[in-house]
Parts: sequence; structure tokens; C-alpha cells
Amino acid sequence: MNRRAVLAQLGRQRIRLFTDSRVWARFSRNRLALISVALLLAVIALCMLAPVLPIRDPDQPNTASRMLAPGQEGHLLGTDSLGRDLLSRIIWGGRISLTAGILASTLAMAAGVVLGIFAGYVGGRVDAVLMRCVDVIMAFPVILLAMAIIAALGPSLTNAMLAAAAAGIPLYARVARAQVLTLRELDFVLAARAMGVPHGRIMVEHILPNILTPLIVTYTLDIGNMIILTSSLSFLGLGAQPPTADWGNMIAAGRAHIRSVPHLVLIPGAAIFLVVLAFNLLGDGLRDATDPRMEK
Repeated sequence: MNRRAVLAQLGRQRIRLFTDSRVWARFSRNRLALISVALLLAVIALCMLAPVLPIRDPDQPNTASRMLAPGQEGHLLGTDSLGRDLLSRIIWGGRISLTAGILASTLAMAAGVVLGIFAGYVGGRVDAVLMRCVDVIMAFPVILLAMAIIAALGPSLTNAMLAAAAAGIPLYARVARAQVLTLRELDFVLAARAMGVPHGRIMVEHILPNILTPLIVTYTLDIGNMIILTSSLSFLGLGAQPPTADWGNMIAAGRAHIRSVPHLVLIPGAAIFLVVLAFNLLGDGLRDATDPRMEK
């Protein structure tokens, strides 16, 4: 077998992890993970179909139907302080909250992976400088860092996503770097170097595919955190701006009536809780399924 064939064979050993039938067999035995997948698919489908669903306009006020309890006058989840249908606002708000959380996590992963792979592969002073910069970012509380970024950019949903993404970069950079420090000394990377493969190609074609497993697990777990962060920013008035429905600003709008009409806060709060819990259970399921030590 020539060196090129050996290189290809070594490079494929770790890539096959997510295509291994044993991984999905372990995942299928995790009932909580399967329930979380079903819940997330249902929520995502409901939010994507919002424009064609027979629901009311989420931004249309009706002062004659203010703060109705769930089930009254054809409003399944009741109405808010302006008479807007809560079911409609929950569904449309889910589009905003899910999009914000997923995009923020995606941007953070893209930037953090590039930073972590480069730092781990190059090593030396470059690694030390980049990781100290990451440590500085990690030293700030996430919410305060995001608020500082929005203070410079201005309050909006887009800026809230960018701020959340910037605050999430260190997590992915650390995970990617830790994996690269191990991979760069393995045979298939050393063989690629010996064959004169450019460093950029080694990082993209040989190292990146082999660190996707922990990154995907981290990404799944992080989406829930990003949903909480972006919703928190909207709650503070720094994210989605009224009248746009967002689970965070729905809680902010209902807090003034929490004693008399608690469902204005409980319903969007329950939506955040269930979706974040589902993402966390999915991440835990993927982590357990991809861990060979969980094999029974």
C-alpha cells in the first residue's frame, strides 16, 4: 500500500464516527433524546408554517379582548395587555427566538473553529497569544459582554445575534484547539506533512473533518444557551424591538401584570424552558451515543 493510500485510510478512521451504525443504535435507545428530537421537529415545523397556519395576526391589537384567560373567546392561550392573540405571538416569536439562537451558535462556531484550529495547529507564540485573547473574553460575564457590544452597535435583533455570537466564540475555540493538539501528532497528519501537503489543506481536509463530532455535540448544547441569551437581551430591550414578537420581549411585556395575569409570563417562559431543555437533552444524547465507553 503506497503512502497516499495509507494517508487516506488513516484520515477516514475518525470521520466515520457519525456514520457508524452503533452510534445511532445507542442514540435510538435514549428515550429522552428521541422525545427531544420529536419536540424540536414539531416546534420548528410549527414555526416555519406560521405564515400559512389559520392563526390571528400576532401584531394586531384588540382592546376589547385584553388579557383574556386561556380558552376564552376563541383564544387558545389567551391574549396579552393589548388584546393580541398569545398563541399566534408564541408561534411567530418562536421563529425569531429559534432563528436568533441557531444563527448566533452557527456564527460563534464558525469563528471559534477557525481560531481554535489555527492556534492549535500552529502552536508556539501564536497559540499563546490567541488563547490569552480568548481567556480575556471568557473573563467577562456573557450577558455583560453582549450588552457592551450592543451598546456600541445599537439595540436590534441582528446586533443581539452578533453580540451573542461574539460571546460564544471562546467555547468553540477551546474545544477545537483541544482536539487539534491531539490530532496534529497522529500518523495521518504527520504523513500529510511528510508528503508536502500545504498546511491550509491539512487543516481543512484532514483535521477539520476529524473534530466535527465534539463540535456538533457542543453546538447542539450551545443553541439552548444562545436562545436564553438572545431572549434575555430582548427582555432587556436590546434585542427584537416591539411590536415584533419574541419570547424574551413577551416576558418583558407581561411582567407588569404577573400577579393578576400570570399566563402572560408563564406561557413564553414555558416555551423557552421546553425548547432549551429539548436541545440540552439532544446534546446529551449525542454525547453519550458518540462515546464508545457507553457501549453496553
